[in-house]
Amino acid sequence: MNGGGSVGNGVGNTGIVMLGSNGAATGSAQTLEQIKKALEIVYDVRSSNETRKEAGVFLDLAKNDKEAPAHGFQLAINRTHDPIVRHFALSLLEHGIRYSWDGYSTEQATAVRGWMLGLAENVDGGDPIFLRNKVAQLWVEVAKKSWAAEWLDMDALLVKLWEGTGAQRDLCLYILETLVDDVFNREDSAAGIRNAPLTKACIDIFTPASVLHENFPGREPTPAVRCGDEGWLVRLVDMLGKCLDQGVENAEAKACASKILSTLKVSMAWCIPKAVTHAKVIDTVGRALTMQSNGIQMVATECLHTLFSRPLLADSDFEQIVLPMYHANTVALLTSIYNWRPVEGDDIDEERYVFLKKFAEMMANLGSAIEERWEIIVKHADLPGFMKLLFDLARHESLAVSIPVMTTFVRIMRKDTLSESEAVLPLIPGLLDLCSARLIHYESLPEGANASLLFLNEDLDTIPERHAFLGNYRRFCSSIVESMVRKRPREAFEFILSRVDVFLNELQAEQPVFRYENYDKNNLPFLKVDAQFTVVEAALKGYMKWVDHSQDPGMENSRVELEMHLERWCETLITRTFADPQIKKRVITLLVTFSTSALDKKADLMLKILEHVLLTDTRDLPQYPAYSDAIKYLQTVCTTEIQRLAMKMPDHLMIVYDQLKGKIDELIANGKCDERQIIAYHTFLFTINHRTRNIDPAMRQQRLNDYILPLTSAWGSAELTNSLSRFDSFCALLGLDKVQEYMITNRVHEIKDFSAHQLEQHALALQADLQEKFRVLPIRSTKAFITCSTEKLKKGSQVYNTTCVLWHDSIPVILPNLLKFITHAHAFHNPENWGNLPPEFRPVIKRVLTDRFWQAGISTGSRDEFYENVSKTKTTMEGLASSIRGAIRMVRECCYSILWCMSRLDVHFFGIHELPGPLAHALFADAHVLSSHQMSILLNMTRYIIDDCPPQYREHFLTPLLATLFTQVDRKVSLEWKALLERAQMQLGEEKLAEEMKEESILRQLTYIAVLIVAGLVDPSKAADVAGHGQYLNVAAAEVEPPRTEQGMREFVLSSDAVLEPLILFCTHALRMRDSRCCGIIIRVFRSIVPEFAEDRADIREFICREVLMAAIESLNDDYFVDVQKDLAQLIATIFMLYSPSSQTPRNLLLSLPGITEEKVNIVATKLQSCNSTRIQRALMLDLLDGLRGIAMSEKGKVTHKPRIQERKQQVQQSTRHYRQETPELGGVADMFV
Repeated sequence: MNGGGSVGNGVGNTGIVMLGSNGAATGSAQTLEQIKKALEIVYDVRSSNETRKEAGVFLDLAKNDKEAPAHGFQLAINRTHDPIVRHFALSLLEHGIRYSWDGYSTEQATAVRGWMLGLAENVDGGDPIFLRNKVAQLWVEVAKKSWAAEWLDMDALLVKLWEGTGAQRDLCLYILETLVDDVFNREDSAAGIRNAPLTKACIDIFTPASVLHENFPGREPTPAVRCGDEGWLVRLVDMLGKCLDQGVENAEAKACASKILSTLKVSMAWCIPKAVTHAKVIDTVGRALTMQSNGIQMVATECLHTLFSRPLLADSDFEQIVLPMYHANTVALLTSIYNWRPVEGDDIDEERYVFLKKFAEMMANLGSAIEERWEIIVKHADLPGFMKLLFDLARHESLAVSIPVMTTFVRIMRKDTLSESEAVLPLIPGLLDLCSARLIHYESLPEGANASLLFLNEDLDTIPERHAFLGNYRRFCSSIVESMVRKRPREAFEFILSRVDVFLNELQAEQPVFRYENYDKNNLPFLKVDAQFTVVEAALKGYMKWVDHSQDPGMENSRVELEMHLERWCETLITRTFADPQIKKRVITLLVTFSTSALDKKADLMLKILEHVLLTDTRDLPQYPAYSDAIKYLQTVCTTEIQRLAMKMPDHLMIVYDQLKGKIDELIANGKCDERQIIAYHTFLFTINHRTRNIDPAMRQQRLNDYILPLTSAWGSAELTNSLSRFDSFCALLGLDKVQEYMITNRVHEIKDFSAHQLEQHALALQADLQEKFRVLPIRSTKAFITCSTEKLKKGSQVYNTTCVLWHDSIPVILPNLLKFITHAHAFHNPENWGNLPPEFRPVIKRVLTDRFWQAGISTGSRDEFYENVSKTKTTMEGLASSIRGAIRMVRECCYSILWCMSRLDVHFFGIHELPGPLAHALFADAHVLSSHQMSILLNMTRYIIDDCPPQYREHFLTPLLATLFTQVDRKVSLEWKALLERAQMQLGEEKLAEEMKEESILRQLTYIAVLIVAGLVDPSKAADVAGHGQYLNVAAAEVEPPRTEQGMREFVLSSDAVLEPLILFCTHALRMRDSRCCGIIIRVFRSIVPEFAEDRADIREFICREVLMAAIESLNDDYFVDVQKDLAQLIATIFMLYSPSSQTPRNLLLSLPGITEEKVNIVATKLQSCNSTRIQRALMLDLLDGLRGIAMSEKGKVTHKPRIQERKQQVQQSTRHYRQETPELGGVADMFV
């Protein structure tokens, strides 16, 4: 039987019908009346909550009634009923089709299909659109279950609808669009299970018969599912042409054309290319693109864009489908479409603007095709006209319109044949000017400064999105400049520098009198200078790539000439004077960049630049806070840049070392340098001695020891050791004991607004004392010297060996007190350690230790406003609190940095046998009391230590570290997520809500770092990462005998019970943490390790069967995890498939869920055994658990076929809880890993 028949088969004037066991009709008018009455109660605003709830329960039960489809049909077919009643009636039918179809007999399935067809035949233009769409959805659901199997005449029935009334034609279009979308584009579980036959059937009915026979002469015979020879592609295009003939003034024709284009759009990604040509899709959709209707143009553009985005088109198909878009007449037409109705930033036509963005995407795609199919296109294309249109799109005031085309120009400029073509060369000056103008930091411009900002505000709501978008845009601009210079270095560089000179001359000529009191660090002249210099830096990158890769035999002469020009330009730039510290900073960074890259052989220029940096006026004027902040930043940049010179050119600097040392001693002696500058100057001299080859080794060692030995002595002093022996003496060491006394004496806990409470002299002195106490500690100096000692080192090099010898004896001396510093700094965040404070001071301690943050998109005000407020509160109680937590933060983070640098010295750190236990304790014993942000910093540092550990030391060194890490991370992150979800249930004011959002964002960052550590440890690619380690272990470490056994990181983790236990526990909890990105990573982790325990380790396997599987199911049931449902389903399917042969737990757990029967589980299990496709595996599991899946927010307001969401969620939670209670006690998870 074909299960079809004409539309309306199975429908008659039979009165009330029910679906009996044999498909026969029975009925109950009373039930129908009860359903209508219940719906009336639910939607009546006068109903009480109790009666509405009772009515809702009844309606849910009605859906699960085996006679629900019959009830649904009888209510839906009667037009006298309210649309709400008819819509619910259709939901009754849908519920039966989706959840009971597999249990229907042939007669029952035929009856249900007949009712659906009857409803389709009876659609009317007067029916609300949501009812007609619901009928179409029923058709699609039946098709996914039985089309191309029991139901073979569907295509003929669709053709009958197509030839019927306008409403029936619209219904047919919606059916085709939805069916194709579900089969090819969406992750639909029902379509996924029958993907192969549905895919083949869709191709059959859409493709003209002649094309099928011509292209697939040996195609296997399939059930006869098609009706007629033309196929739907031809039918749709023919009807589209007729609609376009009537013009957009005809509303009915316009609506029909839009629906046809939508159906074509979902078909273009998979239709046979020759069928597209045969049906003349390009010509007709191209006609639609010329219609003066934004709506029609939009969907036509989407249709073409989908088609042109198809990969792997054969050359012959490309010539037929895409090549005509480059012909002169087509290019002229596209240009007129673009120019038809301009969009202005101050009056944005939203519909037109959306079209322009999609049009730009399509054009960018066509532009990229030129780079890929140059040989085919160049013979037939109007390339100058096409490139001119691309350039017009690129310079559109909207960056969102411009950006896809800019990415195309990035590709074009990288291809020699294209970038050197006559079509592109005339555009290069304009492109350079465009890139120069667009490299400005738009986010720092005042609101409404130009049209691009107006468009940007329209496109992006949040500051983080704008920053990311603008960062990408600037990167594309820089890449274009870079490619231009790489192709034609001399011409491009000279053009760029001449433009910059003109700009700087105009800037200096027009420069007004500089006013300190009105200084704004983001002033427009600086932003323009920054954009111009960014162009120069991009050009410099292109030049360096030309130098590294050019094969031109005459390159050397060109290089010498160009570098002489660059040197003269830099010398001119040195002579330019600017009062703005921001511009001074930018000049210095650009000069040093030249000196350390293209001009690294120009020693004289480097010395001039160094002199310029050292003599730059950095006098501070504290009475002008904005200017003072900029000066401090300039001071930091100066010391950073001279360090870059020392790292890059130590040999040249060693020649003038004595003069340099004299000058630096003079700068320090004048008393105007703060401690940071003094340390920076010393590390500059240290780096020259450390990195140069032009020095006697003995003298080098002597000079380096002169810096390091005093630090080592300070770390090992008895005074410091005694001060760190107890927590209270540690506080006294940092001056924090006086802080405690001050807080008690001045009753700080009673101060409501810290920012408004000005400090008295005693408190200001206390604040200064905190800074002085930290200054005399060896922490900051040690961090500076060990950082420059280990930066950019290559293992085995002479500099690396020098570093190992230099620090080998110091590391064991430094570490004991360094670990004590970390231990006490962490303990300081635990109020329990502030024993002398009365209980009422506990809240104020938490307040004092809470870092102030500015977070893009969450904090009110801009970053500059935030730092301005911080600066204003320096002399208030908030400033004192900042000094307190700042002192602890500096101790903590400087010690982290020192540890990381030590870990880069291989055996000299990891070979210390007694280190792992104390290190793990210092880092993580009190880590749970740190804030989420502080713990994120700790974990980031720990990641580096883990990665640096040589394979042969992992078992000894990493076991205690990782075990403690995951125990504390699990404790911290789980508790924070629990507290966050509890607070989310409370009503918060605007200020508290902003703070809550900030805390949530930081918690997400912490969770992400933690799951990245997990992913890095068990990444299958790390299974054999032994090679490359262990070859430099003999340097200054002959007394250490490394272990002989080596293993990959993944193998080590999976074989170490002490590490694996807390890791798997954390991963299990992370499956429920409301962060889709982290959940997705953990799912991939589990999918990679689940197969490892399929045959052994029954204890771990059983834990995964219970706890991990339950966590995955609960997340699948949670609305939040809609975006990762398919990944969760794949994990559930993987566990079920691999572990069911040896454990009944997965099966029993599924059977404990509401609505899951043994028959359903058996069917899925049988299909999974013979299935190798991951798509079908997850489709089977999604179909089995369909009634338990969470629902996206976008679907929440719709009438749904599912039982009430909250009740079903509670049922799942109760089932998993009940299952946990029925399973044997774990006896502590640790027992499972024995």
